[in-house]
Amino acid sequence: MYNYIPPAPFKGGVALWLCMSLSLALLFSSCSHAQQFKKEKQSESFGEQVIVGAERTKDYFPLLSGKRVGIVANQTSHIGNIHLVDSLLYAGINAVKVFGPEHGFRGNTADGVEINSGIDANTGIPIISLYGSHKKPTPEDLEDLDIVVFDIQDVGARFYTYISTMSYVMEACAENNVEFMVLDRPNPHGDYVDGPVLEIGFSSFVGMHPIPVVHGMTVGEYAQMVNGEGWLKDSIQCKLTVISCEKYNHNTIYQLPIAPSPNLPNNIAIQLYPSICFFEGTIISVGRGTDFPFQVIGHPDFAIGSFVFTPEEIPGVAKNPKYKGEQCYGQALQGFEESVVAKERRLHLSLLINMNEYFKEKDDFFTAYFEKLAGSDKLKNQINEGFSEDEIRASWKNDLNEFKKIRKKYLLYPDFE
Repeated sequence: MYNYIPPAPFKGGVALWLCMSLSLALLFSSCSHAQQFKKEKQSESFGEQVIVGAERTKDYFPLLSGKRVGIVANQTSHIGNIHLVDSLLYAGINAVKVFGPEHGFRGNTADGVEINSGIDANTGIPIISLYGSHKKPTPEDLEDLDIVVFDIQDVGARFYTYISTMSYVMEACAENNVEFMVLDRPNPHGDYVDGPVLEIGFSSFVGMHPIPVVHGMTVGEYAQMVNGEGWLKDSIQCKLTVISCEKYNHNTIYQLPIAPSPNLPNNIAIQLYPSICFFEGTIISVGRGTDFPFQVIGHPDFAIGSFVFTPEEIPGVAKNPKYKGEQCYGQALQGFEESVVAKERRLHLSLLINMNEYFKEKDDFFTAYFEKLAGSDKLKNQINEGFSEDEIRASWKNDLNEFKKIRKKYLLYPDFE
């Protein structure tokens, strides 16, 4: 059928960075702007040998034969160096249409930008946008399909919207008697579980279900949880098939071969993302509109920040970024990722707490979006009330323990515990 050809590492991003202390006594160093999507040493689980679900064509091509197939896909949906859609067409499978998530089918649209449906210029296949006029497939979208295949590389954070798209597609498939298949891929944060668990009253597209910020599950495992826990509308269940990965377990620290979205251009950004994304709900810039998004934090009034950057609009990457055209002063975080995040596999709040302390005179430090990212109003209140990071983390313990009990039921791979 198809032989696996390891994809070339995605090139882009930066090698900019410096170490800093956690107490805002900051140490900055110079940086460069040339970081490729590098393959670093994997864990003892031999993550580089992982065979993702899409590569197991002998196991699922027969299940698609003779069926009208829809595909939820983007630029990460590859079998080696060949796109999944091209592979299906080459194999004679009836790929009827593609559903595109946030950032689009080709992954070249900035965050938050609505995307129109259309026709893929490369294949002539219709593309239904699930980040435009609707986020859930309509009955009309599914009426000419027997099965929908989901193959997108997730990042493993609750607020990364690909799992929300998956939930909506599962729900639509269940309502319209269409099968649903997940081609599983590893989670780059699948080796730990951490963060506040979302409270249902705070559900949104950046957090639909009662899970922690870092859930420690692959998309296949998560789909099983959504189905099994009755989290789809009216507790319906879709007819679900998961094509699992091989040679993967939850001790594997997986390095993504393709950038999952425009503003996560390298593995440093991906590893920082669960902790740094909280700043999107504050007055602080995370470097959108620069060559190093989610690898810096800064603000025009951060007087002790010696790293300087100026956000600008970048087509397909950043549309009207925060503080566009203004000089921001702040911290570059490569050293923080290498010395703290890589060694302590957990959510880190020190940067957020310290920045809030610096701007404590500003009543508008947190925006309304912060509560959606956090999944409740508790974290904001705890930080404003002066809770330490240890005290905040202790408040998550019971909820995390309960979640881990649920999570265990749906795991497909050996766990880290």
